[in-house]
Amino acid sequence: MMWGIPGTKSPAGGRHVATVERLHSPRGAAEPTPAEESVAGPCFTEPITLARAGVQRPIGRSDLRVYPVALGTSVFGWTVDRPTSMSIMDRFFLLGGNFIDTADNYAAGQSEMMIGNWMRTRGNRDRIILATKVGQSHDNPGLTRRGILAAVEASLERLQTDYIDLLYFHYDDQRVPLEDSLAAVHELIESGKVRYLGASNYSGQRLMEARLLAATGLPSFESAQEHYNLMHRKEYETDAALAADTQQLGVVPHFALAHGFLGGGYRSKNDGIGSARRARAGEHINRRGMRVLSVLDRVAAEHGVDNAAIALAWLQSKRHVAAPVVSADTLGHVDSMIASADLVLTHAQLRDLDRVSAVR
Repeated sequence: MMWGIPGTKSPAGGRHVATVERLHSPRGAAEPTPAEESVAGPCFTEPITLARAGVQRPIGRSDLRVYPVALGTSVFGWTVDRPTSMSIMDRFFLLGGNFIDTADNYAAGQSEMMIGNWMRTRGNRDRIILATKVGQSHDNPGLTRRGILAAVEASLERLQTDYIDLLYFHYDDQRVPLEDSLAAVHELIESGKVRYLGASNYSGQRLMEARLLAATGLPSFESAQEHYNLMHRKEYETDAALAADTQQLGVVPHFALAHGFLGGGYRSKNDGIGSARRARAGEHINRRGMRVLSVLDRVAAEHGVDNAAIALAWLQSKRHVAAPVVSADTLGHVDSMIASADLVLTHAQLRDLDRVSAVR
C-alpha cells in the first residue's frame, strides 16, 4: 500500500513526496522524549488489518485510497485531551483506518498539533492519508493567495510533515475570484506541499464553475466534503450530488451522525443536557427523528451492531461516497466506525432507511 511513489506525478500535476527519507523524517522531527513515549504507548507500524486493503476506496480520480470511514478530529484539543486523542488514533490505525480529517481552525490548531505529534511518535506518516482545511483560521482567514500559502505553511509545521495529501477549501470564499484560489494551490501542488485539492461546503454551481476553470490548467477538485446524513439529505441530494456525479468527485460527508443523534443517545429533551453536542443533536428530537431511530434500531439489531454503524453503512452505500467523517470521543466509537465498513445492508433495509428519512 504505497500512497506516494517517490518521483512520480499525481493526476493533478504535482509531485508526490520527493524521497522515502522525507516520509520518515518530517520537518521539525525529533526523537520522542520519555514523557511523550509514556503518553504515546507502543509504536504501531503494522496495522492488523492489512488484509482489508480490498475495502479501501479511491477519492475521486486521484490515487488516494482510503478506508471507507475517516477519523474526524474537530474534538481533539476541545472535548478530547491529548492522551485520549493518542489512544483514539492508535485504535483507528491498528484496526485498519488510514484517513484522518482535520482543519487549521480546529481547537485553534491544537487538533493538527496532536495529529502531528502522533504521526511523529508512531513513525507512520507514509501510511496515513491526511486531509486538512484552510480558510477559516483566525490567523489566515479567507482564500486569497497569501492566506492559502501562509495557512498551508502553518499547517505543515503543526502537522510535522512536508506534504498534505488532500487540502480542502473549508468554505466558499466568494470575495476572492475562484481562479486566484486555485492558482495558489497550483503553486503548492507543483512544490510538492499538496497532493490533491477538495472543496468543503460548496454548492453544485460553484463545483461546476471550478470544473470549467480546471480545463484551463488550474487544479481540479477531487473531493467534495458536504453536510450529508440520514437526517440531512435534501441539500446535498438536490444540489452537489449532480456535480459529484458529473465530475466523479469523492464525496466525504461530514456531520455523518447528525451530531451524535443517529447513534441513538438522544431520544428525549433531557438526554445529554450540558454536553457540547446536545443543542445540535436535540434539533432532531421530533416525530421524523424518532421514526428514523426506530428503523435504525431494528436494522442494527438484525446485524448485531449499534445504530451508528448502520447510519454510516447507509452513507457508504451511496454513489461516489468515499468515506464519511466521524468524530470519536472513546475507543468504543472507533470500533463502531470501523465495523461499518464490514456491513452489507440488504435492499430492503436500504429501502426502509431511504423511505423513513425522506424529506416530505
